[in-house]
This record gives sequence, C-alpha cells and structure tokens, in this order.
Amino acid sequence: MVALEAEVSVWRGDSVYEDIPGQELVPGDVITIPPYGTMMACDAVLITGNCIVNESMLTGESVPVTKTPLPNPPPTEGQDPCVYISEEHKRHTLFCGTQVIQTRYYGGEKVKAVVIRTGFVTAKGELVRSILFPKPMGFKFYQDAMRFLAVLAGLAVIGFSYSVYMMISFKAPVKEIILRALDMITVIVPPALPAAMTVGSVYAQRRLMKQGIFCISPPRINVSGKTKLVCFDKTGTLTEDGLDLWGVVPADMSVVKNAADLPRGALLAAMASCHSLTLIEGEMTGDPLDLKMFEATDWLLEEPGPDNTRFDILAPTVVKPVTADTFIMGASSQTPYEIGILRQFPFSSSLQRMSVITRTLGNRNMDVYLKGAPEMVASLCIKETVPPDFHTTLMRYTLQGFRVIAFAWKMLDTSIKFHHLQKIQRDQVETDLTFLGLMVMQNALKPETTPTIQQLREANIRTVMVTGDNMLTAVSVARNCRMVLSNDTVILVTANPPEEGQPAHITWTYSEHPTEDSVVQGQGQQPGKWDSGADMSEPLVEYDMSYQNIQIEEPEGTYHFAVSGKSFAVIRNHFPYLIPKMCVRGTVFARMSPNQKAQLVESLQDLGYCVAMCGDGANDCGALKTAHAGISLSEAEASVASPFTSKIPNIQCVPTVIREARAALVTSFGSFKYMALYSMVQFVSVITLYSIDSNLGDIQYLYIDLAITTSVALFMGWQEAYPKLVPQRPLGSLMAPVNLFSVVSQVVLMIAVQVGTFVYLKQQPWFVPLKPDPKSDNILCYETTVVFSVTSYLYIVLAAAFSKGRPYRRPLYTNYVFMMSLMILLGFSTLLLLHPFSPLAKFIELKVDMPFHFRLVLLAIVSAYCIIVFVIEDFVVTSQVLRKLFRLRKKLPKNRYKLLEKELAENPDWPPVGETTYAVGEKYQDSTHS
Repeated sequence: MVALEAEVSVWRGDSVYEDIPGQELVPGDVITIPPYGTMMACDAVLITGNCIVNESMLTGESVPVTKTPLPNPPPTEGQDPCVYISEEHKRHTLFCGTQVIQTRYYGGEKVKAVVIRTGFVTAKGELVRSILFPKPMGFKFYQDAMRFLAVLAGLAVIGFSYSVYMMISFKAPVKEIILRALDMITVIVPPALPAAMTVGSVYAQRRLMKQGIFCISPPRINVSGKTKLVCFDKTGTLTEDGLDLWGVVPADMSVVKNAADLPRGALLAAMASCHSLTLIEGEMTGDPLDLKMFEATDWLLEEPGPDNTRFDILAPTVVKPVTADTFIMGASSQTPYEIGILRQFPFSSSLQRMSVITRTLGNRNMDVYLKGAPEMVASLCIKETVPPDFHTTLMRYTLQGFRVIAFAWKMLDTSIKFHHLQKIQRDQVETDLTFLGLMVMQNALKPETTPTIQQLREANIRTVMVTGDNMLTAVSVARNCRMVLSNDTVILVTANPPEEGQPAHITWTYSEHPTEDSVVQGQGQQPGKWDSGADMSEPLVEYDMSYQNIQIEEPEGTYHFAVSGKSFAVIRNHFPYLIPKMCVRGTVFARMSPNQKAQLVESLQDLGYCVAMCGDGANDCGALKTAHAGISLSEAEASVASPFTSKIPNIQCVPTVIREARAALVTSFGSFKYMALYSMVQFVSVITLYSIDSNLGDIQYLYIDLAITTSVALFMGWQEAYPKLVPQRPLGSLMAPVNLFSVVSQVVLMIAVQVGTFVYLKQQPWFVPLKPDPKSDNILCYETTVVFSVTSYLYIVLAAAFSKGRPYRRPLYTNYVFMMSLMILLGFSTLLLLHPFSPLAKFIELKVDMPFHFRLVLLAIVSAYCIIVFVIEDFVVTSQVLRKLFRLRKKLPKNRYKLLEKELAENPDWPPVGETTYAVGEKYQDSTHS
C-alpha cells in the first residue's frame, strides 16, 4: 500500500524528458502523465490536459473523477495573482496513491503536472501516518489499568521488603534472599497481565471477521463497547446507493415522468450535457446520478478522436439524440443535432454545483448549462425566471424524501471564442442564468435501516444523521427510518453570518411533516401556480408558503434540531456556547462538508459521548478516523483509515460491532480482575509460606501458572456475545465502585479462606510444624500441601465467577471449551486433594499422610467458598440496591451531555422557536427578539 517503485517522466525543459524513480521526485518537478494512466507517486497539480482519476484509495468514492488544469487567470489591477490552495483546488490536484485511468490532451501537448508534495506529507502519507499513529483514545479502562498496576507495584515493594526481612531472619544466603525477593515481584505483577487485557478484543476481532467485519485497530473494540451515540451518513448508508429518476419538473409545464419525452430544448440539453461522464474502454463511467440522468434522455455519448471531431480540438466529448441521422450517414441534408462539451467546471461540494460550456453544432454562440442544489441554482438565476412557488414545490418533494436537482442555462456572448474557454473563470459564467426546472430522484431506504435504528433506540443508543444532502430530504429520511418518531418535533436552526451591518443571528422554526394537520390544503390551483405536483400520488395542493409562514401549535414531547453545514459553521464561529446544545439535541445535520462531519464528531466527543460513525467512505473518512468506532461500508482502500470495515453494505453491522465490543469489554474486565485476583491469591500464599521459610515447588508453580491460569485466561475470551443489545451499557472504569467492591470483597474472602485453613491445619493433633533446613527448599511439608491444594480451587472458582454471561455475553455453559477445561482442572485438583497417589504426590511434592476426614473438611471449605463467590458476583454486585447505594455519593453526572440534557429538560422556554437570536459583542451574548 505504501511503497511505489514506478519510474516517472520528468520534464527538464525544451524537449528533454528524464525517467527517474518516484522516490527521487522533489516539489517543483514538472512530470508528465502517460496516456494509458499511472499510479501517482506524489501530490501534483495539473497544469495542462485532463485526467480521469480513481480516488477510491483515499476517499472511498468508487466513481472516477475528472481533474482539470489549474486555472491561471491574468492578474487584474489591485488584485493579487491566483495562488494555489490545496483545499480550494482539489479538482486540479492529483493525489499520491490514486490511479490515473486515462488522460486527455489537446493537439500534441503532453499532460503535465507540477509536484507539490512528496513522501509522508502527501495525502496518502497523511493517511498512512494516521494508521501508524492513530489518535490516542482516552479510554478509562486503560487509564485505570495503569493505576491498578501502580497499586500492584506498591504491593510488590511491600512483598519484596517483607521477603528480604524474613530471609534475613532465617539467615538465608544472599543469593537466595535476592532470588526470593525478586520472585515476589513476578508474583504480584504477573507478566501475563497485558495479554489478559487484550484477550477479549482479540477473540472479538476473530468473531467479527467471521461475520464479514474487519478490524485493523483491536484496542478500538473495547472502546466501542461504551458506544452511546451513532452518526450515520445517508446516501449509500441509510439509503440505497442507486438513484432512480422519478420525474422532471420543467419550469413552464407539469411533471414529465420520462425525460426522453421532453421537447428538444435547453432542459433536455442540460440533462444530456451537464455531467462528468466519460467512456473508459467503451463503457460509460461516472457518478451514479449522472448515469441515471443521461440514460433517461436516450442520448448517445461519444469521445471523438482528433481525426473525426467536427467542433474543435478542444471538444473531447459529444452528446446527441438517437435518431436516424445518428446511424445512417447522409440520412438528412441538415446539420445533425449534436452538442459538444467544450469546458467542464467539475462539481464542488463547497459550491454545491457543476457546470459545462457547450456548443451546438452549427451554432455560432456557446451555452452554459448548470446543475446543483436547488437553493444554490436559484440564487444564481435571474429572479424573474424562478417560479414564484419554487420553495413550496421544492419543499413538497424534499419532505417526501426525494433528492432534487435544479438546472439553469444561459447563452454566452458570441465574442467569447474557443481560445478564451480554458482561461475563463466559473464565476464569470455562473451568473444571470435562466431557471429551467427540477429533476426529482428517488432514493429508497435500505430494508435493514429501520429495524436497525429501532434496535439501537431500544438499546438507548442515540442516532444522528450527518449527510451532505438537502436538509428537507434528510429530515424526511430521518422520519421514515424512525430516527425521528412521528410525534417528535423537528426544529430548523438557521444561522446567518454578519452582513450589511447586522450581527450574526439564528432563527428557530418548526419543520413541518406533511400530514393532514400540517400541510395547507386547497382545491384547484392558485393563479400562476407552477403545476409541479399534478401527477404526484399525494392529493395535496400547497400554496406558496415557507416554513416561517406555516402556523402550527407548539408540540409537546421530544424535539430535535436540524442544522445545515452553513449554519453549523456560523454557530461555531459566532455562537460557540450553543454548540453543546446543538450536539445534545441535534439529530439531522445536512449539507455537511467532510471537514464539518469530523468537527461534529469531535464536538460530540468533547461532551463525553462515546461516538460511532458509520459511512460508505465517500466523504466520511475524516469522521470515521475521528470517531471512537469508525465503521466503513466501503471495501475501497480508504477503509484502512477506519477501525472497522464491513463487507455487508448496510447498517446491520453497527449493532453487531457494539454487541461484540460489549462482550470484549466485559471479557477484558473479567480477565483483568481474574489476573489481579490470581496474583493476590499467589501473593498471600507465598507470604504465608515465606513466614515459615517455605515456598511453593517448581511443579506446583507450573501447575498453577501454566495448567490453570494460562488455559483459563485463554479460554475465558471464547464466550460469545449475547444476541440482543440491552439499554444498560457495561462499566468502562476499573475504579468504578461496583468493580472495586467486587475485587475487594473477593480479596477479603480469599484471604479469609487461606488464613482460615492455615490456622485450622495448625490446630490438628497430628500436625507437625516445619523445621526449616537452611540447606533445603523446605517444600515437602503440611503447610505447603494445604496452601497449594486449597488455592488450586480458588484460581478455578474465580475464573468461572468472572465469566458472567447475560446481558452482554452468552451463558457460561455455552463456552464448551472453557467448561471442559474447568471440569478437567477441577477433577485433577480434587484428585490431588483427596487421593494423591504416591508417584504423583512425589512428583508435585505433596504430603500424602494427611487424614482423609481433614481433606474432606478442606473440600467443604472450598465448596462453601465457591457458593459465596458466585453469590457475590451474580447477586450482590449486580443488585440494584448496591448500585443505588453507590449512586447516593454521586452528586452530579461526570459527562457533560447528561448535565446538558437535564438542563434542557428543565428549561421549557428554550429554544426560542419563532424568534431570532443575535450575537452581540465580542463574547456573543445571547439577545433574543421576536
């Protein structure tokens, strides 16, 4: 993915070209792009020719994009010359790692580009760096684990000091003192602890892979278990990828269902020519919307070579209707009706439009056709050409979830010649246009969307839509998928920057859902009404009313904010104190740029939300990288920027990731607590035996550390996730009162069992205390045998107790391998306790002459311990009474979003719907007026 060893042709001036390795390129080199395409080894800005580029590696967008030369307008008096800005000139930049599929050049001139970045500062380099050095996640589990290790280290120091003191008192050699003291450190801080912390995420990663979900950052799995909010892209994520043409709405006539039935004119020509389609190996390729639009016209697209063009060498693409003239040479003596696309201004998400300059064969003048977001297109048109009920008609379609594109046109002056085209700027031609009409596209919800949203809602996980699409379309989709319930209210938040002496201000208006109670109805049409809805199935006639004019009663219940990207930017700059409230109550964020999506995710994280982001990778890479759990539905290489990638192209993967992440988090907690208790059990055992100058034998250590602990810790993670999401999230902190109560109670109980059995042993009439021998290890004694036999059960019982099932994992008995290992270990430990035959006892260094009734008492003590352990873990720790007791000491929520939710719920006068909020002064104090 990283290394590129291809050679690149560098222009050295005049006709001199030199082939050098891509690694030797430096900024400022002028390189040539071969006609057959290449993989870019650097970031370069195109200066001559056009390129068709596949950028899926960086953006996830599977549709090839057209790159045009960097505009170079002559500097005008009083203005600085045009300076290249990376963010503004993306459409002229070839990025490292992207595949140039095809080039187009004029005459004999080569396609050239200037190198601007190389290595790790390129777009691909930044992507690689983000993968190698991802943004650190401040997850409490890992922070608390470090604190817990510090506590264990403190205990290790105490144990080290105690062992040195005891060994000196027994007059042991210096070498033995050092070895015994260092042993204490490895006992209290087990080397297997880091592995035990990751075992849950490793097995969850494997289970996710079996379900078609791949994870490149296992630590994110545990973090994802705390997910409280999921952001969704709309197109391709909640809705189907493909768009179907529902109909065309010309400005001067009613709805036309079939675009091919449109009369020959500007609107049909706009649909046939205003696109970025191209032929690659004879197959038409481009944006799916453009493909559907062009196919609906029944026209043909040609890319003539230099020998057969009838326009000019600057006209690489020709479109024409399918007629007899198209296939039969000389069928008509008239000039065939063909349109040559002379110049293309590619679609820009910031400008929300694209345009082309064309010439119809036989005409002297050239035409400009423009398409884009309806609001943007209307703002560029001559006011008189826009139908008076434009906003009402647009609202009618967008409220029903349609995607609406507007068209406009104008004729250029005949003084503009071919040689002017490559230097003319788009803002010179995209003005004073004539409005042509609307194209209505249908984008259906994926069948899995609504059930998944409902599943997340039932699990008390908030859902948010973050899209680049139209606001009203987004609100409609949010209602259709039940992200916004039917009885919930949507409030449009419209923010405007300072202009004409007025400060920045926000208007708060109700967004209305098209129901019988909310849509203004009437019979027939008003005079001059744009007959746009005549063929729609909804039998409503809407008058020319904007949202501000619709009078509705103030609703009760939950409200949601709907914010556009433009308003979001204004609020961030002029009303920053409102951003937290927008995040807490915002459900629909429309017309959001890729950068704004990432900013929104960061703002949500700042409030304490654990955020997941699910997108198709097209414009979501920044947000996917920023989120705690980024889930890409794209299989393109851009998915490497996302921690999770799903082969299943719908949002069903989101609950799956959360379920597995919760199971992994609970497993990690259980494994960590088990390893901590294991070290404490062994610490108490060793301290007890050190007090009599004894120790566990090597085989005993091996049995405990290898046979029991390692196998148990390995198989604990095999417990699968519970199939249903529950509202209660798992704990995210090891230092949570419930976890501390669990650990402390188990430590106290474990110490009581070990000390109790040790004292009970000393009270037996047959007991003979150990007489330490400085020349011996003093292992074969009653004390060591009892401590080893009893603690063998403790390790096994604790492993089972910390492997709880529901509500986050399947029941313990479903983990067959783990259950089998527990049965085998219990059976073998019982054999060692009740009847260790001589060869085995000799091998493990156990005393065999203890009375059988004493062994039965030890078994009874261990059995009672087992019952108490399970009562504590399954009933006391999980009881609501205990949780309520701990909540009494918790005065305020730690997360800011909970405080804000409480504040908003207690303030019925906010937001000030129907009023305007102004930013006053440098501190933007709130000033609200009706």
